Amino acid sequence: MEVKRGEFLLSTAAAKLDIGVIHGYLSRSYWAKGISRELVGRSLRHSLNFGVYLGDEQVGFARVISDYTTFAYLADVFILEPYRGRGLGKWLLEMVTSHPEVSGLRRWCLLTKDAHGLYERYGFTGLAVPERWMERSG
Repeated sequence: MEVKRGEFLLSTAAAKLDIGVIHGYLSRSYWAKGISRELVGRSLRHSLNFGVYLGDEQVGFARVISDYTTFAYLADVFILEPYRGRGLGKWLLEMVTSHPEVSGLRRWCLLTKDAHGLYERYGFTGLAVPERWMERSG
């Protein structure tokens, strides 16, 4: 999938991904601080990846982990700081949630510390029945 919006391109092409940009951002993020480049590479191989580009430069990213039938986990969503405030995050989420491989899934989940308002625009809510959810942290 490739979609243009003005001077920006959104693509799911694996060959376009810049692991240096993705690892650089994730390794300083609050949710993946210190993650190794090897783990980032492995996560990319097992996900539906979305890159946002200005020319040849990657400026944003999101990935979906899914069975492509009933469930998806949205992860590692970011727009690099110099490109924020241009609606790229909203565009990225629109493209992710409407992608034909995952648009009709029964359930999506994600974790966020500070972007609840953004995700609520795309149908995400707090857990309806939190007592049913469990987690295992490593």
